[in-house]
Amino acid sequence: MLSILCMSLMYLTYFTPFLFSFFGGLILTFLARRLALRWKIVDIPQKPRKIHKKPTPLLGGMAVFLSFILVILIYAFFTSRILDGYILPKHLIGIFLGGLFLMIGGALDDKFSLKPSHQIIWPILATLTIIVSGIGITYITNPLGGTLYLDTLKIHLFFFRGIPYAITFWADFFTLFWLMGMMYTTKFLDGLDGLATGVTGIGALIIFFLCLTPRVGQPETAMFAVILAGACLGFLVFNFHPARIFLGEGGSTFLGFMLGILAIISGGKIATALLIMGIPILDAVWVIIRRFFWERKPMTQADRKHLHFRLLDIGLSHRQAVIFLYFLTLGFGLLALYLQTREKLLALGILSGVMIVLGVSLVVGYRLKLKVKN
Repeated sequence: MLSILCMSLMYLTYFTPFLFSFFGGLILTFLARRLALRWKIVDIPQKPRKIHKKPTPLLGGMAVFLSFILVILIYAFFTSRILDGYILPKHLIGIFLGGLFLMIGGALDDKFSLKPSHQIIWPILATLTIIVSGIGITYITNPLGGTLYLDTLKIHLFFFRGIPYAITFWADFFTLFWLMGMMYTTKFLDGLDGLATGVTGIGALIIFFLCLTPRVGQPETAMFAVILAGACLGFLVFNFHPARIFLGEGGSTFLGFMLGILAIISGGKIATALLIMGIPILDAVWVIIRRFFWERKPMTQADRKHLHFRLLDIGLSHRQAVIFLYFLTLGFGLLALYLQTREKLLALGILSGVMIVLGVSLVVGYRLKLKVKN
């Protein structure tokens, strides 16, 4: 009974930063919406894959970013709850600058519709900033036993205030691949109102609870996660269907950027993040394979064959499709709290099977629906 009481009190200490970021996200989203309308930065539904009916303001990701960063900085400067462990000042600088790159590139794309070759510059800059700040995947746990270290090949560049800066070849390569993959996963996921934001909020809360378990024990990373969750859920008030504002390019990539970073700084919990984001990741992988090998279409050409659009095609309402994917994310995310590495890999296999069955069922259901109509 005493342990439950202590645990409850510990969780309550995180409620205040959650509320700060939630209401910060709420207020800043209201302001971002007004600015987007004034500057005419809106998403006009001119393409077939656009399912909203009227022009909708963009720049919502700016509200999530600012709410998250402001609350993080408040707790970093005025308390010891952020910079009191694994997280260093240079990590905060890297996250701020990386997020800023995404916001700048996203705002330019929202306003001027950049070419894909120009869009990708900003996620690459954000990822390189994170690598330079010292955040990276330095090891991978072998589910059969042992650890594969990725930081053995290292070239020191310089020292700044006693802190070494170096190129760590394999660690930097995997970090680049991981963060770019996560950013484009949430970018692809941002096709229905509230989907990317809600899934990220759920994922951040799962990582929050995971970081407070005895086997992880990272309260400062838990602070990061709960503040991100609050900012997402504050924005979700305006972003849930029918959305009054969209994330935009910067926001959709920032969500994956932060989830990817949280997975790294929480002790390399890559398998956990894969479970949380398993459905959208597998959907993104399938889309890449389908376009490249079967349809021979360019990767930059958007379509309505993502899982979330398939759910609409078989007759689910917009909200039903989003809530269904929320529950899938929550279910596999909760499994990640209790499973060890080997068990997580087994769960990933099960998740892949679920995705295959779900995908086939949706395609078959859609074709049957078309036959009935004809």
